[in-house]
Amino acid sequence: MEPIRRVVTGHDGAGRAVVVDDGPVEPTTLSLLPGFETIELWHTEGTPAMPDALGSAGVPRYFPAPGGTVFRVVTFPPDGAPAPADLDVGAALEEAQAKVPDLVARLEPDHPGMHTTDSVDYAIVLDGELDLELDEGTSTTVRPGTVVVQRGTRHAWRNRSDRPVRVAFVLVGATPAS
Repeated sequence: MEPIRRVVTGHDGAGRAVVVDDGPVEPTTLSLLPGFETIELWHTEGTPAMPDALGSAGVPRYFPAPGGTVFRVVTFPPDGAPAPADLDVGAALEEAQAKVPDLVARLEPDHPGMHTTDSVDYAIVLDGELDLELDEGTSTTVRPGTVVVQRGTRHAWRNRSDRPVRVAFVLVGATPAS
């Protein structure tokens, strides 16, 4: 897949709008899931203040705190893609814990990929076809141009196709119900 380029605007000393950052963003990958990429583009903590305290590059945690936001692009490899034969599973689990601890903590061990978040997530399918699986195994197929509004429900993303799928996500942190 093509690299993602991030262009960030801001203000110069005279208050004029300028580009303050422009370049590709390196994806985070996981040995445990070959082909998976998460490209952490931007985040905010709470309500941003104008003009320039409007967040920063990258994402300090996978899911936003209440009132915060996260913007990322994720590439999902086809389900069942084989792991490398020489994969050290213990080391791969440690790597995942180090790189995406919030995600690892939310995943359900008995139901691979299933998780619930304290956020409203806007997902825009950019390329490929993906199934959104909900409780009891119900699923909805989403294709390029589809927007999913995920409102804190238990779900998993399933790529049952034979090629990678790319989805853009904007997560808005919510106050947990409990």
